[in-house]
Amino acid sequence: MQNIIYINHKRYLTLWMLFILTSSQLMADTTTEVKKEPWQLAAETEVWSPVPAPVTTPINGAPSDAIVLFDGKNLNQWQGAEGNAARWKVKNGALTIVPNTGSIKTKNSFCDVQLHVEWMMPTKISDHDGKILEGQARNNSGIFLQEQYEVQVLDSYQNKTYANGQAGSIYKQSIPLVNASRAPGQWQTYDIIFSAPLFDAVEKLIKPARITVLHNGVLIQNNFEIEGSTTWIGKPAYKAHGCAPLLLQDHGDAVSFRNIWIRKL
Repeated sequence: MQNIIYINHKRYLTLWMLFILTSSQLMADTTTEVKKEPWQLAAETEVWSPVPAPVTTPINGAPSDAIVLFDGKNLNQWQGAEGNAARWKVKNGALTIVPNTGSIKTKNSFCDVQLHVEWMMPTKISDHDGKILEGQARNNSGIFLQEQYEVQVLDSYQNKTYANGQAGSIYKQSIPLVNASRAPGQWQTYDIIFSAPLFDAVEKLIKPARITVLHNGVLIQNNFEIEGSTTWIGKPAYKAHGCAPLLLQDHGDAVSFRNIWIRKL
């Protein structure tokens, strides 16, 4: 009987010592964690790579990683919409539509981009008979991403027209959040973020295009999901395509452009 009691007593002591050691270890671990300094805890969520490439950003120029499409000097980056020579006029640092000579497009193709364009409406807003032009007849043009998706360019300063056709609209698809238009004769800006649509191997749409537009620094299109290619009549629809040029529209009016640059995203 004494031997059994002695053995049980030894087993009890062994178990108790194991409990003490385990508890001590847990307390030590907890103590270590609590003792970390704030900067040590903060460092646990710091990510040091990859390091973003440096980009210089001049006040009145294009970022250093941008492709300059028009710098006020020539049309080297452009061609006619049909592949012929671009026939618009370059003068005093601006590119001006020569009405009815045709739209122009970039020689290079693009997919996802950031685009900056400055544009100006003529001050003449009347026809040959002196009648004030209104609506879509008031100096019209357009910026087509991938030759498909139009951001409307129009004199929308005190000019009534259908809301999804005024300046800054995704033409016939999305009304601008506000009308940020300046008066004719003043330079205006568009800053556009465009995500191209994606199609699968059998040309089925798997991701629609999206667009964000700032007009004169004001957000007017907020990540809008484009419904398809721009059409004047009927509903928009997608047709499979790859990367494609940027197109500026000749709508028969002498709209001017300058400082055009683009960044591939």
